[in-house]
Amino acid sequence: MKKQGSEVPFPGVHNSQGRGPLTIKHTKYYQWVAFTLFFQAILFYTPRWLWKSWEGGKIHALIMDLDIGICSEAEKKQKKKLLLDYLWENLRYHNWWAYRYYVCELLALINVIGQMFLMNRFFDGEFMTFGLDVIDYMETDQEDRMDPMIYIFPRMTKCTFFKYGSSGEVEKHDAICILPLNVVNEKIYIFLWFWFILLTFLTLLTLIYRVVIIFSPRMRVYLFRMRFRLVRRDAIEIIVRRSKMGDWFLLYLLGENIDTVIFRDVVQDLANRLGHNQHHRVPGLKGEIQDA
Repeated sequence: MKKQGSEVPFPGVHNSQGRGPLTIKHTKYYQWVAFTLFFQAILFYTPRWLWKSWEGGKIHALIMDLDIGICSEAEKKQKKKLLLDYLWENLRYHNWWAYRYYVCELLALINVIGQMFLMNRFFDGEFMTFGLDVIDYMETDQEDRMDPMIYIFPRMTKCTFFKYGSSGEVEKHDAICILPLNVVNEKIYIFLWFWFILLTFLTLLTLIYRVVIIFSPRMRVYLFRMRFRLVRRDAIEIIVRRSKMGDWFLLYLLGENIDTVIFRDVVQDLANRLGHNQHHRVPGLKGEIQDA
């Protein structure tokens, strides 16, 4: 906090005379930044890896190259029948599959919040307000401000070396150490601070959206209709009413990966089959119809 050039030679560098041990800030963490970033990358990838393991290639198997839509009518008809038969025979069996996807999204939120606290511990309690301090620094007068990036990632530090002299005595050598890598580190972590805040906000919104989908069949109808305009509304309402949330989620993902015309035909055929078979078999309920 002292003026450079008159009181101190460099920001954060001063002599140790009359200064107790509590006033000395030891900079050690900069050596571990690369390893910490690698560990963070693994943590961010874990929810995706977990979902890929749980999903098991189901969507890819059900698509059967119907995303292209360029095939013979006989082949297209056969693939649509296979997809329709799967959806019919496994109706109301996809809830746990969908919930595992939602668990991965929850893990993503826990991960980003946890990493904020992890970085705060890593930087001796300075990371939580890092971005706010940088914004405040940019708005403060140049004569009175202190760069928080230099405070956390100093580019010059006071170094004390102990080495043997000519006669074998240990000599204390005072020097200035230059840490050029911290110029890069400060930019990385100021970006990560804002990125973590954005991810937290967006992931939280996504989880609220998922909760609304789980508890509101009407919202499922509305979202399905908004996303797939070619599908008739009455067909969507029949499917949502006669199936569960997991079936809706599977159909939604299939619709994003299959040719729109083919998907419209599959959904319409499934709705027709559900409409004509009012007592679709539900395991353990002896044919009772379940609401979404």
